[in-house]
Amino acid sequence: MKEKRVVITGMGAVTPLGNSVEEFWNNAILGKSGASKISKFDPSLFKTQFACEIKGFEPQRYLERKEISKSDLFTQYALYAASEAFEDSGIDINMMSPFDFGVIWGTGQGGMNTFEDEVKEYVLNNKTPRFSPFFVPKLIANMASGMISMKFGLMGINYTTVSACATSNSAIMDAYNYIKWGKAKIFITGGSEAPITEASIGGFTSMRAMSTRNDNPEIASRPFDKERDGFVMGEGAGAIILEDFEHAKQRGAKIYAEIVGASMTADAYHMTATHPHGLGAAKAMERALHEAQINPEEVDYLNAHATSTPVGDLSEVKAIAKIYGNAPENLWLSATKSMTGHLLGAAGAIESILCIKAITDGIIPPTINTDNIADEIPKKLNIVTKQGITKKVKVAMNNTFGFGGHNAITVFKKM
Repeated sequence: MKEKRVVITGMGAVTPLGNSVEEFWNNAILGKSGASKISKFDPSLFKTQFACEIKGFEPQRYLERKEISKSDLFTQYALYAASEAFEDSGIDINMMSPFDFGVIWGTGQGGMNTFEDEVKEYVLNNKTPRFSPFFVPKLIANMASGMISMKFGLMGINYTTVSACATSNSAIMDAYNYIKWGKAKIFITGGSEAPITEASIGGFTSMRAMSTRNDNPEIASRPFDKERDGFVMGEGAGAIILEDFEHAKQRGAKIYAEIVGASMTADAYHMTATHPHGLGAAKAMERALHEAQINPEEVDYLNAHATSTPVGDLSEVKAIAKIYGNAPENLWLSATKSMTGHLLGAAGAIESILCIKAITDGIIPPTINTDNIADEIPKKLNIVTKQGITKKVKVAMNNTFGFGGHNAITVFKKM
């Protein structure tokens, strides 16, 4: 059977840089930071007291009151982003079989807010078991995909991926494969995360994974920089509509780009650290490009995973060098976590949106705060800094890596 072509026909986002794709994109190319002191709880006793929070979130724009009351924040973010993507796609579910439309969604932590709130209530009530009947449904990681399907009446393939910070790229890859193999015609895919909680911030801080630059949060996330000292937590969601090209063409859909390759590998090395030589990451990039039938020199833009950790940034650069060499002339890269923070399981989705927008708008978003590139980073790498640059982008690649050694890569191409 001939494999189907898969295209992007809708996008939605709620991020620290804006609560729509347009707002997110405009602030990203201007190089704005989403970091500030944490407002969701009192962080004064924590070593890290800042994060990239969503501002002015109004779930009622897309969600009904009962959807809000019965869902954890990570699910609310998912429903919000999916609603924008669904609206953007112009799809009419009544004009197709609902069994041809699926949801593959990702989250790394699931309902962390719900878990914390319920356990605190349990302890404060002298361990009287008065848990909410919605405790488990709000907590479980698959509920975002379930509620998206219920909201839009989507009865096709439906499940949740979990591969830590590679999660939403894993979800996108699965959706891409199912359409390519002819098992579905259209998916809402992506990921969401709401990890700015006391337990989550405390846990990552105790690992010494997060920046402690409390005096100036806006410049704390600084990938590839000499003074990088850890990542900055972010929250939000990104949603992408993937569709069989022939189906999209038949209904007259606008097409943003085509997804042409995706791959996953494992480092098999360490619980939290990436492979020091980037072996797994390099193989995932190599395989994704091979599937896409694209040579490395044809890639115009790479959205690097680069979280601003000393070890992680360096191992990714080593992986890039294995594929592109130390001085690739045509490749431009940026680390947009410098602006959004690290959205964990949602990172791949919102960074895929940036790759797609780079293709459609001919602008590469920047890496901010990278003022002095570390000595171990090749100086001839074309790292976009300060503000976005205008450049024709035909092919864009998105790197994501997660705790447990998960590597997930996606490749997008201009139609």
